[in-house]
This record gives sequence, C-alpha cells and structure tokens, in this order.
Amino acid sequence: MYPPELVQPMKDDLTAVGFEQLTNSAEVDQAINEAAGTMLVVVNSVCGCAAGNMRPGVKLSLHHDKKPNKLTTVFAGVDTDAVAQARKYFLPYPPSSPSIALFKDGKLVHFLERHHIEGGSAQMIAANLAAAYDEFCS
Repeated sequence: MYPPELVQPMKDDLTAVGFEQLTNSAEVDQAINEAAGTMLVVVNSVCGCAAGNMRPGVKLSLHHDKKPNKLTTVFAGVDTDAVAQARKYFLPYPPSSPSIALFKDGKLVHFLERHHIEGGSAQMIAANLAAAYDEFCS
C-alpha cells in the first residue's frame, strides 16, 4: 500500500481530465454493469511507464474525435479491492499494471497490457486507443 500523499498527484493526473476514481469493488461492478456505450478503465500505477507513457498517452487519446462515453480509473497498490474486481472483467488477460481496458455495453473489446505500454511512447498509446475508439465508440 502506497501512502495517499504519494499517489494523489498521480490520481489527479487522470481525474483532472474527467476520469472517475473507482475505489472499491462495488463501484467497479456498478460502473461496468451499468455502463451504456463505451467506457475506458485505466489501471493507474506509480511505475515510470505509467507516468511517462500511459497517463500522457491516455490523455492525448482524449483529443480524438471519437472517445469513450465514460472514463474511469483504479489505482494498483492503493485501491486493491477495486483493482482486483476490475481484473475479473479483464479476463482472459493476466493482471497487469498499468493497463487500459475499453468496454462496450459492459463487454471488454480492447485491452492494453503493461508490455504494450512500457515499450511504447505516449503517441503510440494514443494512436492505439484512437483506433479502438474509431472501431467501438460512436
């Protein structure tokens, strides 16, 4: 468990651009099961690839013409119940932090694992997400 004051700026990095922070399993279930249309779930993390690639790439992807109806995030190592519950919806993908999931009408349709994030640039992540938004978002 990381100290709240350490992770707050990392949480704020996404909530400042419209992401809803999910902190427990009930919030995750409600968000995914009641989502109409598309929803992005970002598993945030303290690692360098989250700071250097993932969060900037996700934010850059939101400048695309099409984007998810709902933006949510859980924080690995902090919101452990929320992360564990979100990962149940990510199956068959193994646990991965950071990671990015796109749902359409409650079904997982696109997923980026850590190995897709840590080797890529923010621009590559944004382009990957934009392609998924073109396919699944209206």
